[in-house]
Amino acid sequence: MSLSSNPSPPDGAQPSDHLLRRYPALLRFFLANAGTGFAMQMVSVAVGWQVYALTGSALDLGLIGLAQFFPLVLLALPAGHVADQFPRQRIVLAGLVVEAIAITTLVVLTITQHVNTIAILALLVIIGMAKAFEFPSFQSILPGLVPASVLPRAIALNAAGKQAAMIIGPAVGGFLYLAGPAVVYGLAALMYLVAAALLAGVRYQQAQSRREPATLKTVFAGVHFIRHRPDVLGVISLDLFAVLLGGVTALLPIFARDILQTGPWGLGLLRAAPAIGALSMSLWLARHPLQRRVGMRMFAAVAGYGIATLVFGLSSTLWLSLIALVALGACDMVSVVIRLALVQLDTPDEMRGRVSAVNAIFINTSNQLGEFESGLVAAWLGAVSATVIGGVGTLLVVALWMMMFPTLRKRKRLHSEPVVVTTEAGSIGAVAPVPPR
Repeated sequence: MSLSSNPSPPDGAQPSDHLLRRYPALLRFFLANAGTGFAMQMVSVAVGWQVYALTGSALDLGLIGLAQFFPLVLLALPAGHVADQFPRQRIVLAGLVVEAIAITTLVVLTITQHVNTIAILALLVIIGMAKAFEFPSFQSILPGLVPASVLPRAIALNAAGKQAAMIIGPAVGGFLYLAGPAVVYGLAALMYLVAAALLAGVRYQQAQSRREPATLKTVFAGVHFIRHRPDVLGVISLDLFAVLLGGVTALLPIFARDILQTGPWGLGLLRAAPAIGALSMSLWLARHPLQRRVGMRMFAAVAGYGIATLVFGLSSTLWLSLIALVALGACDMVSVVIRLALVQLDTPDEMRGRVSAVNAIFINTSNQLGEFESGLVAAWLGAVSATVIGGVGTLLVVALWMMMFPTLRKRKRLHSEPVVVTTEAGSIGAVAPVPPR
């Protein structure tokens, strides 16, 4: 297993600021995680404005998302294999440096007036490829920085940093864009280099695993592992279908203009509301860790997500819609923290890269396909009907998953002591299921 260079604290709730002071490596990780999230939010705003200014094409704006989505999905499984075979810290550092170089290239092209849509999209593909390899390694480092009993609060704290970046980053990026896109790109590249410097100073010791060639068996080992861990499969698939059915982000412009009768300022509030709810809940969970009946709380949170989606779909007033979206973001954050903590704690260190890669595929697929599904159903039946159907569908999935995954429903704690099964040479080192606690 991964070894932490930090002393283990006594069990019990601790304020999140004490958590960062007690674990210097976690502080560095937190700052790097929040900093890169902040930088990418600024880049996203600048790229969108710049591409639309160059072409005036809505299709080109759609290509921006695809340029980053496809590398993340296509390279996820190979990246997970690499994360379990090579030093994860070096992989993350390499990814951050590549992203910083790509963003710096945007600075140069913008200043020299050689920038065009093809060049921007090509650089975004490079960034997506770097992120594909960076993500599973980055996720797998965190469990080695703190004791297992502290990991759920560490995950909540890092989620809070990401949510804060999602709220503040676009606003700062838009403000700095007034000075030119090169200013935004330059600051973002600098933040990536600072993040790399912070992570380079983290003391992290990775378990030594036997080097295996990249075969279909080793690359898909994460998929095989998840199939044989009902709790892990349950939380990952539950999140996939909940977001796939209950996502409303793509429909917010329709609700803002046609249903709530508001303008761009109202749309901005609607977009910010889920992030505000998620940030508030992540800060709460960082101070008040989930310690009892985590399985039922997971299902309750996803059910709350579905109910909030229903309320939003049926609302005709802005204030009620905002409350529903804040609740939606808060429920989603409970689900995210439980899912990430359970996946990390139920996975042995030598498998964390490949399992995190599979998790990344589920996350990216649910977000992207969820927006497509919402738009498609809205085109057929209207935005309100699409949202109501999504909310009802989420509640049905919760009921079905509670029957299909009884051990997850009965699970009481996030942290467990898995029993390692001795397997024949070349196996994935599967862990035996732990009985309900």
